[in-house]
Amino acid sequence: MNQSTLPLLDSSLYPQVWQQQTFITPQTLLKAMLTTDLIPDAPAFTQQLLTNDTYQEWVNSTVFGRYLHRNFTAFYQQTEDSFNTNMPTLFRQELMRHAQYLPLEQTVFFAGDLPKSIRQTKILVTTVNPATAIINAQKIAENIKISHSATIVNHVKIVGKQVLGFPIRHNKRTSERLRNEVLILDFQDLRLVNELTIEDIKKSNIDHAILLRFYELR
Repeated sequence: MNQSTLPLLDSSLYPQVWQQQTFITPQTLLKAMLTTDLIPDAPAFTQQLLTNDTYQEWVNSTVFGRYLHRNFTAFYQQTEDSFNTNMPTLFRQELMRHAQYLPLEQTVFFAGDLPKSIRQTKILVTTVNPATAIINAQKIAENIKISHSATIVNHVKIVGKQVLGFPIRHNKRTSERLRNEVLILDFQDLRLVNELTIEDIKKSNIDHAILLRFYELR
């Protein structure tokens, strides 16, 4: 398979002017959304993405939308349907034919604790919208029936040339358009390189600790 490489989205998004402040990197914007009065506004960031030529090139390069993604995930998680035991592999092989390499230094985000299965399946659903990652992380923390559960937000940088995936095209008339997701289908290594606990909470909409994890993906 001769996959192409997506153009670097971050080079066209940053420096990013967000709520009258300028941020040089995705990391500084993410931390500011978590630690200052900046609002993690997913629709507003989506609008920034939709007016970006590189992001338009990303989403127009894929034929896959959320419906296919949901079905692929369902197939991969099924354990009892012995008749269709080969379907996840066949489905994945077909997706891999259309996947592209993610560019070096690109940043993606995902919410919540990293499932142990990720390193075995090599399947990771991420987003290029930091506000979406924060909002989803807050929802996950609220749904966990443990007091003082942490809001976990993960910052992932692509550092290897063999990371395969594709942007997911969303229906523009539904809330799914705010996801700005990238489905990663294959990688060699996902490594935690740093972890930051934010104890001093000043944001009124978060009443528990924030854990910010930094990964490298190759």
